[in-house]
Amino acid sequence: MIMGCYGIGVNRIVASLAETCFDENGLIWPLSIAPYEVLIIPLNVNEAETMETAERFYQELGAAGVDVLLDDRDARAGFKFKDADLIGIPLRIVIGGKGLKDGVVELKWRTDKEPQKVSVVDAIKTVQELLAVRRAADAQNVPA
Repeated sequence: MIMGCYGIGVNRIVASLAETCFDENGLIWPLSIAPYEVLIIPLNVNEAETMETAERFYQELGAAGVDVLLDDRDARAGFKFKDADLIGIPLRIVIGGKGLKDGVVELKWRTDKEPQKVSVVDAIKTVQELLAVRRAADAQNVPA
């Protein structure tokens, strides 16, 4: 018996993505096929307030139907940022002690050069709005 597979399966989609959607830092997943839409990065997992905020964001975004990943590794910030770029999850939320004292977190699209600071209070709503705009733009095949 001989068997062949000529369809477009998951393995071919990922291979095509790796060949076409990348930069010098790693993959750039399009929002529509990304394994996760949002990556939450708490800078110091040993700070209670940082982890409480990160876990609350994780729970609230998940409950809202957002595919979210929490990087709760006890690693340096630069290491986490490098891994985030390498993996290519479209939107990341960075939560740190200094930012929380100022009442802000950072949001950054994988393709943006600089993050934007948003209020901790408005962060979940802002993330949902950003994702909705990006999804609508993707549906119309328009760059966001």
